[in-house]
Amino acid sequence: MHVRKAEGSRPPAPEGSRTTQAERRARTRDALLESAARGLSRYGYGNLVLEQVARDAGYTRGALYHQFKDKQDLTLAAMRWVLERWEEEVGRHVLRQTDPVAALLTLARAHALFCRRDIARVAVALRLEFTGRDHPIGREVEGAYENLVALCTGYVEAGREAGSIPQGPPARTLALAFVGAVEGTTIWLSGRVPQDASLVVAAAAGALGLPPGAADLDDTDPEAQKETSP
Repeated sequence: MHVRKAEGSRPPAPEGSRTTQAERRARTRDALLESAARGLSRYGYGNLVLEQVARDAGYTRGALYHQFKDKQDLTLAAMRWVLERWEEEVGRHVLRQTDPVAALLTLARAHALFCRRDIARVAVALRLEFTGRDHPIGREVEGAYENLVALCTGYVEAGREAGSIPQGPPARTLALAFVGAVEGTTIWLSGRVPQDASLVVAAAAGALGLPPGAADLDDTDPEAQKETSP
């Protein structure tokens, strides 16, 4: 989950306009990736049925195989597609923050919002399925988590240097606890809208050892706040 600028989903073509073959292919690919992401989030890799993925996207299995050579290829592409969505919907909020605590709490809130989507559990599902296995999908997932932990470690170090995050365990250990608090609380509060976002932020603040009331620091992102309004 490396934070970088990512393109959003392609908008539909204006009514009456003519699309090129490349544009049609791109739209087909996006639809198949989104359908695969939903399937992976719900059923995992082992239970993913490619014919169902194609049908749910509104295409034939032949159209899917025209884009992806097999289930592994589709899954890797879907994982990367979801990460791009995460970077666009979470990472861009984080990058706006100049204070490390605000960045971490904004990450927590925006991640909780992202996880309201039906594509958001791809990384969790695949990590559980491929833990301990030397497999391309497992390596892709672990790489994404490592990027996220490295990002949070940097913010922890910066916060400690600024005096806004208390000293304690090694920065990476604290970053692991922070990611675990964010992810675990998000999973357990699935469907508890709108309380999920504020409680995920509170859990994240607790993992960082912040004083009571510090979770309100995530209010620095007006757009994220607007999205959490009931």
